[in-house]
Amino acid sequence: MSTKKIQAGIIGGAGYTGGELIRLLIHHPFTEIKFIHSRSNAGKLVSTVHQDLVGETDLVFSNDNSPLGDGGIDVLFLCLGHSESKKFLTENKIADTVKVIDLANDFRLSTNGQRPTYNGRPFIYGLPELNKEQIQSAQNIANPGCFATAIQLGLLPLAKAGLLSDVYTTGITGSTGAGQSLSTTSHFSRRANNIQAYKTLTHQHLGEIHESLHKLQESFPGSPSGAGGLNFVPWRGDFTRGIFISSQLKCDKSLEELNLLYEDFYKDHPFTHITKESVFLKQVVNTNKCVIQLEKVGKHLVVHSVIDNLLKGASGQAVQNMNLMFGLEETAGLNLKANFF
Repeated sequence: MSTKKIQAGIIGGAGYTGGELIRLLIHHPFTEIKFIHSRSNAGKLVSTVHQDLVGETDLVFSNDNSPLGDGGIDVLFLCLGHSESKKFLTENKIADTVKVIDLANDFRLSTNGQRPTYNGRPFIYGLPELNKEQIQSAQNIANPGCFATAIQLGLLPLAKAGLLSDVYTTGITGSTGAGQSLSTTSHFSRRANNIQAYKTLTHQHLGEIHESLHKLQESFPGSPSGAGGLNFVPWRGDFTRGIFISSQLKCDKSLEELNLLYEDFYKDHPFTHITKESVFLKQVVNTNKCVIQLEKVGKHLVVHSVIDNLLKGASGQAVQNMNLMFGLEETAGLNLKANFF
């Protein structure tokens, strides 16, 4: 492996995912941030926007896109709003040598079985626990959604074993899942001491979840449009970070058999862990981990899965994908301790 550091560029570095990505990359042993693009903050110190980075970096936000086309970077992270990444790539010339990792939803879904492309190369769906080998040789990555990551990691082993039937899922997310822009539903006065269901059975992540589950189990009921199969009710929670998922379905296998099935499926995946103890958000907040617990009463199986929505659900997974794309140790720069206390 070369000792030359990977040169990284970030487009849209002022939001929550951009801030977490910067934090990870400035401490990553094999990367160097070449530039961080932000039209609204150009010329400002990064630490004036992401104040948790005071004393960590002297980087300044830039409005200069020239490194994109001249080969000055090795990897480009797109931390833009949904539907903005496709527009950005259309309007800006990116050197063919640059690997692209999109953290929005623009390239997650296939069309008629064909993956979306850029510069003639497909966007690989960047869930390492599902597509590790494809990610290792990919030029473009579509980073999964946060709810999609947590739900899929809870269900992939069952799909691989052909055990999925209709699934009923409830998931609760922290306020950072709504992004940094102020809104009624992310405002403290609305969020504090409050829980609310939203996008019941229609959440935008249903399509990518169905696509992945059908890849492993063609017989899984429902369709990528969200009809049947996976019945998902998301909630807004009274906390800032983390996602807690509980998925329920019927299954004839014993709990012991199922735990062994999950342990075997994830044995080569360093960030996904199976436990027989009750899971909770503080185990995973500030880490790139997913922790899964199975419970069973009669034929009713419940799969709990917890992640940090900004790390394993966004920026941490993007760095994990970068590590795989460049032949690095998968865990490089991601050995983070949970905010447990």
